[in-house]
Amino acid sequence: MASTALISEQPMLLDPESPPSNWEYSKSNFNFIDLFAGIGGMRIAFESVGGTCVFTSEWDANAQKTYEANFGDTPDGDITKVNEKNIPDFDVLLAGFPCQPFSSIGQREGFKHKTQGTLFYDVLRIIEHKRPSSFLLENVKGLVSHDSGNTLKIIIESLVSIGYQVQYRVLDAADFGVPQFRKRIYIVGFDSNKFKGVAKFYWPKPSNKKVGIGKFVESNVEDHSISKHLQKSYLYKIADGRPQIVTPESDFPVKTLVSTYHKIQRLTGTFVKDGPTGVRLLTANECKAIMGFPKSFKIPVSRTQMYRQMGNSVAVPVVKAVANEINATLLSAKLVKKASK
Repeated sequence: MASTALISEQPMLLDPESPPSNWEYSKSNFNFIDLFAGIGGMRIAFESVGGTCVFTSEWDANAQKTYEANFGDTPDGDITKVNEKNIPDFDVLLAGFPCQPFSSIGQREGFKHKTQGTLFYDVLRIIEHKRPSSFLLENVKGLVSHDSGNTLKIIIESLVSIGYQVQYRVLDAADFGVPQFRKRIYIVGFDSNKFKGVAKFYWPKPSNKKVGIGKFVESNVEDHSISKHLQKSYLYKIADGRPQIVTPESDFPVKTLVSTYHKIQRLTGTFVKDGPTGVRLLTANECKAIMGFPKSFKIPVSRTQMYRQMGNSVAVPVVKAVANEINATLLSAKLVKKASK
């Protein structure tokens, strides 16, 4: 792997010191694009620090419906068919791209050949053509060890090869005020040509205080019940302390919400002690809280689709914390303007 000046998992990206006391965290005017957008969790985060979304791509029709209901934009479809030349200019690229196996074509063929046929290749070609000042990529923690680390190695070396300073870090949503343990990898990069020397970026500092799910748990919910038969024959078929059951008194973060939650995952699921049968599924408002979405966020799809969309989304407060630092880095290099008051 390349030197730690370009690729590492140190607390700071490309700058060994903590932020100076006068480090700027003002909102600023910058444009971003939202690829593999899902239902817009990353957009919420970046708009909160002053960003404006100028292009969105998401192929799933149900996710498009939720996205449009909340932002008034219908995302573009298949990213592989998007012509990068038709994308408006922007400052920051966001992408929660899927993890796919890469080929083992020799180094002589170049990194772009290694990534061809994967959706990351489309992220790479857009970055190379549009040359944004920065990008933020998000993926599951498993990317770190996928294919014995080779997948992540190719991703980072590909980004470095087109002129970006890159670093990654695994962050847990529970460290950022989210009532859920959810570890994800975040990959941040800055265009070397636009920075005079090393980009000064500081990873957000986690909090030692965990937020419990209890205060977000709703009571007397009638229509999310798990039948007594299913509880006896499946949920509690083995006395192993699973699944996780919460109440309004629960003062701990829940397990990671997954996209298959609606299938009533016995081993990994979190359920609520409530309702006519005594145990029920999470409500939409509880899922929003678990993912850090505002309560006002609209869910115009079925409950099954809601669980899939929330389970596939990002924890908004974590992305907001990273967005705040990316914005500050761009401000420090005078690559964006402060928002007008």
